[in-house]
Amino acid sequence: MASNEKPDFVTPSLGYEHSTISSGQTTNPSSASSTTKAETQTSPASTQASNDLYNVEKAGTYDKIELTEEMCYDKLGYSFTEFKKWTILAVIFMVQVSMNFNTSLYSNAVPGIAEEFGVSDQAGRCGAMVFLVLYAFGCELWAPWSEELGRKPILQASLFLVNLWQLPVALAPNFASVMVGRALGGLSSAGGSVTLGMIADMWEADNQQYAVAFVVFSSVGGSVLGPVIGGFSEAYLDWRWSIWIQLIFGVFVQILHFFCVPETRSTIMMDEIAKKQREAGENIYGPNELVPFRERFSAKEILVTWIRPFKMFLTEPIVLTLSLLSGFSDALIFMFIQSFALVYKQWGFGTVELGLSFVPILVGYFIAWFSFIPAIKRNIQERHAKPEDETAQYESRLWWLLYTAPCLPIGLFGFAWTSTGPPLPWIASSIFAAIVGIANYAIYMATIDYMITAYGPYSASATGGNGWARDFLAGVLTIPATPFFQNIGPNPLAYASTILACISTVLVIAVYVIYWKGPTLRARSPFAQQLSSARAEIGDSGRRLSKVPTGSHTNSIARARQNFSVRKNTSSRQQTPIHSQHGSPARNISSAV
Repeated sequence: MASNEKPDFVTPSLGYEHSTISSGQTTNPSSASSTTKAETQTSPASTQASNDLYNVEKAGTYDKIELTEEMCYDKLGYSFTEFKKWTILAVIFMVQVSMNFNTSLYSNAVPGIAEEFGVSDQAGRCGAMVFLVLYAFGCELWAPWSEELGRKPILQASLFLVNLWQLPVALAPNFASVMVGRALGGLSSAGGSVTLGMIADMWEADNQQYAVAFVVFSSVGGSVLGPVIGGFSEAYLDWRWSIWIQLIFGVFVQILHFFCVPETRSTIMMDEIAKKQREAGENIYGPNELVPFRERFSAKEILVTWIRPFKMFLTEPIVLTLSLLSGFSDALIFMFIQSFALVYKQWGFGTVELGLSFVPILVGYFIAWFSFIPAIKRNIQERHAKPEDETAQYESRLWWLLYTAPCLPIGLFGFAWTSTGPPLPWIASSIFAAIVGIANYAIYMATIDYMITAYGPYSASATGGNGWARDFLAGVLTIPATPFFQNIGPNPLAYASTILACISTVLVIAVYVIYWKGPTLRARSPFAQQLSSARAEIGDSGRRLSKVPTGSHTNSIARARQNFSVRKNTSSRQQTPIHSQHGSPARNISSAV
């Protein structure tokens, strides 16, 4: 073929009347040629568009047709029945509880570890610190691979490794083995970034909020479940049972996940659908099948994939600000929880009672979860009433947080001055602990919902930054938390919690700033800006990009150029989520035409 000759693109018609593709359909060559020629004459820019596309994106050329979501939407996660979606989500709920359960139950093993290996309690807490810090990096490292290889294999690999690294801790002959096992276990944890990404696989942005609220509860609830169960294990069992319980629970959820949860990542499902259609004689390929293996898993591509969450964290103001808000909030609450043993021993609480003292926080999580149900209904009505108002599509998801975020300083201030011991009743401090729980859930729920809406199928990478901030800051503060509540002024418990309350007031102010300045943050986020440009160039108000017909060669070239531009901006080969002018994510635009 001459160097200046370009092959024709095979562009399957994606009109609304077509639900399947037949490879037996043929086109009159002369007709096709004249059509292309006419388009070129009427739109000279299309020639340059074709040249650019040929140079940068060869997928879909010659006789290969790339399968798009529009062609097989009824076979993807979005089209699962509600029963199937919630069955999958129930298992994911258990998986997420297990992951967070591992972070907190270890604390009840610390006294036994310190006694058996002759280390201080502070040294024993290093096992919790190293797990949380490396858990933060694990979230970032696993998340992008779930977008490349699929959710199921990544979660299975993560669960297997986490369970495997429980063994060196449970069978540890020395303290070093405990530390190594905890470190590797934390790094192997995929965290909520992958489980939250699955929501974007099965729900459109318009109706994802109930699912987000459910999974967020599993994340925060799992952290509290650890000390509740740990109180009983510490009181009646050897410290190693705190580890064996984690392993037993972990193996159970891994088996449950293996048999009950199918793959939900659209690009991976499309590869499998394309393979089945080729067996039936169709000449169709999935999005990953058109990328050479060496290119897909080259050293450069692997590095780009791993860097993606960190790049989004540092270059996307939306991700950065919401992650820091959620991270500092979680860190404050984590330090606050570390005071429970010191506080409730003043009322003579034993090991079991200390574990049960965390129940009020769980009650706060329940209250917050149920309070979001009417807030979500209101938000849905507002988005439908103002389909072209981006503030209604995005910032309105933070509306309920404006009322629940102040619960954080209120709860901390109240806890500070009711935690001083008798003659005050212990129930008073527990009530304020529940109020803190309301704020913690609300901040996590609202920020996660916003990011999943903004980044769609790439929400695993986006929310990875949120998970990193929460776990890293909580891990770093594990060691200084207890001395903090023992060494500040003549009334250290009250003074320390008051300091946390003052800091939390600044965070609440930040919530209002983010709500009011949300459009500015999105405008300064490169990825969000790129998506906005793509929407403007495609046009067609009120319709999803995946719904734009591709019968026209010029339209196909334009769509492919937009997709390449977006992927280049995010250092990704994969299909990129595009939002409609209504603010809800389109299923995607195909990289091949």
